[in-house]
Amino acid sequence: MHTRGDAVVRRREDGALELRVNGVFVMDDVETTSERLLARAALAGAANPRHVVVGGLGMGFTLREILADRRVSRVTVAELEPAIPEFMREGTLPGADLLADRRVELHVDDVREVVRSLGERSVDVILLDVDNGPDFLVHDRNAAVYQAPFVAACADRLSDLGELCIWSMDDSAPVRDALAASFDHVYAEQVPVRLQGRAEKYWLLRGRVPRR
Repeated sequence: MHTRGDAVVRRREDGALELRVNGVFVMDDVETTSERLLARAALAGAANPRHVVVGGLGMGFTLREILADRRVSRVTVAELEPAIPEFMREGTLPGADLLADRRVELHVDDVREVVRSLGERSVDVILLDVDNGPDFLVHDRNAAVYQAPFVAACADRLSDLGELCIWSMDDSAPVRDALAASFDHVYAEQVPVRLQGRAEKYWLLRGRVPRR
């Protein structure tokens, strides 16, 4: 087990590598379908995803999928917990190669501050995977990530046909309402997964900017 600040990385008895932050299970390396689909779905929906913003580094599966798309030339990553990139650089978590990629700009900061620092219409895709959804927060202050003011800030930073994509353990009517306040096109996509032998489902909640 490796502990640094609020972050804990441990190898479970089943062999899986698990990441917890602030006592909350974040993810493991057994079922990564939704993290990779989060990237693919948003990139597929964007007209030209040159600049992508990722909220939440986690174990890097979403970021790796984004970097595999040759259209992407810049990825701004916001990670609130400084221990996570430190674990990657020292090899406790895989992903040192991701942080070394010249297209990646890592900010150890709140994703809300990172997004607000960007210019209007300067981003093509924003992916938010900072919690297990609005009802399963890693930190209480993350509740604001799913509320209308920050969703509106994301919409202002997105280019024409750009997309905001939010990962969640459950569908969320309040998040869909927040999206609908800023986006003309809102989608809720169910993602089937297998968790410890059980059939479960996650959700991708998405808003797309029209051509302006």
